[in-house]
Order: sequence, then C-alpha cells, then structure tokens
Amino acid sequence: MNEQAYRVETAQRLAQWRIENIASCTYRKSDPFKVGLWNWYLSVEKNKQLYVKLFPEMCNLTRKQPPIASFNIKFVSVSSSSRKTVVHPEVCDKLLKNNDDFVLALDDLSSGRLIIDIEFLDLKILPSSGGEPSSIWSNYHIERRSMNTTLACLGQMLTEGIHTDITVNAADGGSISAHRAILAARSPVFRSMFSHNLREKELSAVNISDMSLEACRAFLHYIYGNFQPEEFLSHRIALLHAADKYDVSELKEACHDSLLEDMDASNVLERLQAADLYCLPRLKSACMRYLVNFGKIYEIRDEFNAFIETSNRDLIAEIFQEILAFWKGF
Repeated sequence: MNEQAYRVETAQRLAQWRIENIASCTYRKSDPFKVGLWNWYLSVEKNKQLYVKLFPEMCNLTRKQPPIASFNIKFVSVSSSSRKTVVHPEVCDKLLKNNDDFVLALDDLSSGRLIIDIEFLDLKILPSSGGEPSSIWSNYHIERRSMNTTLACLGQMLTEGIHTDITVNAADGGSISAHRAILAARSPVFRSMFSHNLREKELSAVNISDMSLEACRAFLHYIYGNFQPEEFLSHRIALLHAADKYDVSELKEACHDSLLEDMDASNVLERLQAADLYCLPRLKSACMRYLVNFGKIYEIRDEFNAFIETSNRDLIAEIFQEILAFWKGF
C-alpha cells in the first residue's frame, strides 16, 4: 500500500480522503491532517456495512479543550459504470473527544473508488475559564493574541520596573519593585493591605519574611502572568505557601496538581507535610498510598523516624491508621 492511500488532502476548512479501491479495505485509518487547532483522523471499517469515523488526535489540547465541530460530510462512490453521491445531513456542534463520538454506517458503497469529503463549517472550544463555547475562527486567534500581548507587557512592567510603586522585600535581604494595583487584583490579601491603614500602605513596602528572593521572584512572575516552568518547579513548596498565605487559589491548585506528578522517595515526606499543612486531600492521599500501599515507608526508614519526631501528632496518627487499615486487607 503506497503512502498516498492514507493521505488526506486539506485546503483551509476542507478535508478530502480518496480511497482508490474501497472493496479491498477491511480497516484503514488515515494519516493525521490539520484543521483548526487539532490533528484529525478518518477511518473506514467494512463489515456488513461501511463504518466511517472522524475523530481528533488524543493529546493534551483534546483532553482539556475537545473540539465542538459543525461540518458537512459527503461520500462519492465511483466505479467503472456509475458515480453515486451520498450527502449526510449537516452535523451541528458535535463534541468530539474520541473515535466513537462520530460514526456513520453506509450502504451500497462497497466497491470502486471512495471519496470522503468534509467541509468544516465551524470549530468551537470551551474557554479554559468556563463560559459559552467560542469559535476558533471568529475571534479565538484575536483573543489569544491580545491576551499574549497583554501578559508580555505585564511581565515587562515587572522585569523592567516600569512605573512601580511598591517594594517587595524578601527574607534574605533582596527586594523587587512591583505594582500595587496588580498585586491587589490578584490577591484579596494584598488588596486588604493596600486599602486599609496598615503598615504596608504607609511604607509602600511589603515584607515577605518567609520567602527567599528567588521564591519571591517566582511568585511575582506567576502573579504577572510571566510563567517560568523551571522556576515554578524549583519553588513549588514555597509557591504553595505563598498561594495559601495570600489567597491566590489558582496558584495553590496548580502547585497541588504539580506536586502529585513527580513524587518519589526523596520528596514524599516533605509533600506529605505540605499536604497536611495546607489541607490538600488529594496530595495527602497520594503520599499515604505511596508510603503504605507500595511499601516505600520501609525504604526510607531513617528519614521516616526523623519525620515522626517533628510532625504533629494528628498526622502521625493518620499514618499509623493507614498502615493498620492496609495490614487488615492482607
């Protein structure tokens, strides 16, 4: 089978797959083709009927923002003696997450050449912040460009100290110039500081005495939308503390999710302590399961003995209850 047999030709919103001999197919899946933000696939499977599927490639984008598609699809069957066209009724606002969300069963298209022709009328996504679906073609790119430009300007205001009006002092003596309005917009705690007759309002300074300069910088980068992945990973525990202290809920949730992803024997006790301190039930449960169900507690026995000497009694009691419950299951 040559490569052309799997290729889908595209032009703007149109996709067309030409199968030279449908009679020889039992199952065939096309190469991926790009329309909108997603890579797509077509597949055909022949049993008593011919089943045709259209679906997006599984990736992070599809999981987080699956396409909501409106399209026309038609099938042209060409043999030596005839040409037959079958037009399917327009599909409107169909949510496509996997390869079973759009399946068509066709009759009488079992020989000769088959052309599958799809015209995408619209592709929508649900905004990550919630709300109504919006078309990626009508305003998506303009909105994204505007947001990206705005975030870049905010980051520039911080890094270049443009018209700053407050100083953030870190625990190790360093300081960073920032903007009251942005801090207040992102944190109700900062807003309260700057709105009432507190020390920070009079001195035009905020003392963050429990964070290093580098951790403060990572915190402010997040506040200003200037996200730095390596910086975030290096300071997750400190950022979790800042998010909890200054009530930046989405940063707290981001740290929570991230700390779940790369747990190992070297960090599980620190993360268990953080989960208990900042009331993170998913992280606490994952740490307990890692230590008890997978037996890692025996691999870090010395570290665990030191841990129970300094941790609060309630947390230690929870750990031993988890151990006892697990042993009862044997």
